[in-house]
Amino acid sequence: MFTGLIVEMWEVDSLRPSATGMTIVLRGGPAAKGAEVGDSIAINGVCLTVTSVNQGRLSFDASSETLKSTGLGSLRPGEKVNIEPALRADGKLGGHFVTGHVDAVGRIRLIEKDGEAWRIEVSASDDVLRYLVDKGSVAVDGISLTVVKVFEDYFTLVIIPHTAKITTIGFRKPGDEVNLEADIIGKYVHRFLNRGQDASDSGGGSLTDALRKSGFMA
Repeated sequence: MFTGLIVEMWEVDSLRPSATGMTIVLRGGPAAKGAEVGDSIAINGVCLTVTSVNQGRLSFDASSETLKSTGLGSLRPGEKVNIEPALRADGKLGGHFVTGHVDAVGRIRLIEKDGEAWRIEVSASDDVLRYLVDKGSVAVDGISLTVVKVFEDYFTLVIIPHTAKITTIGFRKPGDEVNLEADIIGKYVHRFLNRGQDASDSGGGSLTDALRKSGFMA
């Protein structure tokens, strides 16, 4: 489990084809100190396992399915990636619940200055959009962000200067692909409200009932 709060950007050191997909080697920053084989780390929002640690370089094995269904397959040596270690049991949840399992790859369609911030439009498929709501949460390349507004085939974000400075979103451009993961709470609510069509099956179908039955409200 992750929170969508990026701790560092690491650099892609090398990419090597493997029997099952690709081995990704990253040059770790200070947050890599203490990393061990078996640790879970989110790379641009994709949960991967550390397979080796060698003088500040951490290796990860990405399967062919992961490469196909996320943006990791288009990584290049020297590219920066967002990094977040898995949430510790005693850690603080400052963003939102992020699983590290990408729902779909979206594409940035517009970036424009909005005062000191930036307004960004992200094209997305229904695999993501059906779970999004205005002012709800979404993970974009692993970054916990607030949805401004949801449209038929895209949604909008506003990025503050601090977020642009410490994550890859600060140097994205129109046409770039980004990994998208919808808020897991929205998925549970959507699942509850759409299982069965009658009131007896859905318990009335209210949002409050859905949250209670999903365990997110007392």
